[in-house]
Amino acid sequence: MNNVRTIISGTGSFIPPQIKSNRDFTSNTFFDDHRELIQTPNEEIVRKFQQITGIGERRYADQNQLTSGIATIAAARAIADAGIDPETIDQIIVAHNFGDISKNCIQTDAVPALACRVKHSLGIRNPDCVAYDILFGCPGWLQGVIQAHAFINAGVAKRCLVIGAEILSRILDPHDRDSMIFSDGAGAAILEARTDADESKGILSAAAQSYSTEDLNYINMGRSYSPEEDDHIKYVKMHGRRVYEFALKHVPVAIKKVIDDSGVQITDVKKIFIHQANEKLDEAIIKALYKLYDLTPDLPHVMPMNIHTLGNSSVATIPTLYDMVRKNVFPEHQLHNNDTIIFASVGAGMNINAVAYRI
Repeated sequence: MNNVRTIISGTGSFIPPQIKSNRDFTSNTFFDDHRELIQTPNEEIVRKFQQITGIGERRYADQNQLTSGIATIAAARAIADAGIDPETIDQIIVAHNFGDISKNCIQTDAVPALACRVKHSLGIRNPDCVAYDILFGCPGWLQGVIQAHAFINAGVAKRCLVIGAEILSRILDPHDRDSMIFSDGAGAAILEARTDADESKGILSAAAQSYSTEDLNYINMGRSYSPEEDDHIKYVKMHGRRVYEFALKHVPVAIKKVIDDSGVQITDVKKIFIHQANEKLDEAIIKALYKLYDLTPDLPHVMPMNIHTLGNSSVATIPTLYDMVRKNVFPEHQLHNNDTIIFASVGAGMNINAVAYRI
């Protein structure tokens, strides 16, 4: 199996239709983590939020949609893009964090697994197509890619469907300023074993880490910041400053490792597809990475971004961004044969991963 390469043969994404702009939050009542009313005018809160995150609007799923449903749409588009028979897929890996949550429901539903639901919705009958979920925080989709690559290298699988999907709008605290960062979406990719591919192509290297000691709860579930809300209902919570410091410390080192392990020079990396977490954070990470090589990056050229209009959709950010760039949604970002690109992510756990890939 040494001559087998793991190739991304198709991608697909689903961008929800409902646009939620920053001005839509000016009517919210915001409290801090001590449940004290924030006296700053909402217009100022929203303005500062956009300055820091780069987010002007985000997308929310329609009320009748579920995470498994939008995952299926993205998957079907990836299958069509790859031009494959879905019955030939060996594994379906769905990365998410909260399962299916119906509108106005406070319970998550992840039984059966979302991957099994996707397989059912796609009409795949082959029992040897194994479907399972992966929970790894925001880096979940990329971890699914790493896992699929490992199975392909081991000869266990020849074709895998890896999906990242999330409807975060169902678990957001409307009284928490940080909730404005999150959004909904789904992205998918077909990974295939190729024996006829150039040995320099496909996945070149990968790295993953979990910092689950004192960093564990930087992103977690907690009560609403509003003193009037039910303490038994949990919402996603983020210690923004700690996440920023953690990511800036560890992610550049992880990316450098995969670049060095791949044998590629940093100057040969054409694009870095980083988790769309926060514009300022992402820019700081890439600058810190290049500083490790005593270089300065050309950020507008090397770092595609869709966070400005799509927000942070967790596991869906990288696959949706990659799909959009592959399909020329951003004319300023073109991919070409033999380009080396990097995928990298950080999120709850606290987990980090990165992959070097040559097209």
